[in-house]
Amino acid sequence: MKSDQLAMFKALGDNTRYAIYLELARSPSPRSTSDVAKLLDLHPNTVRPHLERMRELGLLQVRPRTSGGVGRPQHLYSLAADAPSLGLEPPVYPAIAGMLLALASEAGLSGEDAAEVGRSHGRTLASGRHGDALEATKALLSDWGFDPEVVAAEDDASWIWFGHCPFSELAEANPELVCSLHRGLIEGLLEARGDDVPVDFHDRTARQPCCVVLDVPQTEQVSIGA
Repeated sequence: MKSDQLAMFKALGDNTRYAIYLELARSPSPRSTSDVAKLLDLHPNTVRPHLERMRELGLLQVRPRTSGGVGRPQHLYSLAADAPSLGLEPPVYPAIAGMLLALASEAGLSGEDAAEVGRSHGRTLASGRHGDALEATKALLSDWGFDPEVVAAEDDASWIWFGHCPFSELAEANPELVCSLHRGLIEGLLEARGDDVPVDFHDRTARQPCCVVLDVPQTEQVSIGA
């Protein structure tokens, strides 16, 4: 785990800070210091340093309240875009994803249609991805929550196993569309980077755990903790 991520989780080990974080994660709109203090029955002076500490660590983002008023300007706090969700995403998101998947299936879209959508999005993610094809693929999978583990096979291919699949429920419902979308995402990433690396994608339709196999020399292998 990266040091900045470790610092974030250590910060949330404080009970008061964690309670504040939960309130902001569940809130449909940004909250002020006084809002949070009132919700948790705490004094604003108790809440303020916790909010600032989480902002410094990148857990929260802050903006000024736009409405006018007398006295000290208030800041509004909300979760940063890349802050850990702790599984608190609004339930509407998986519901919408499920409805869109059902719509795509009813429209007769194929796995290749889904793969092309994935490729298109994967190309947009190539910017700023450094290192070789294996490093870029591993970083993408890590960012998307797949908990990737890289191992080397005897044929010098790199096998990237998924310790976790954030798409698992949707993939169970329609592996052809969802897994093809995931495959296309990786193919689009490598294509935009100019990596001429064959991709073999083993998804839920195969008789083995999900993984990506990249045909790269063993000298390019990196460990997951690198």
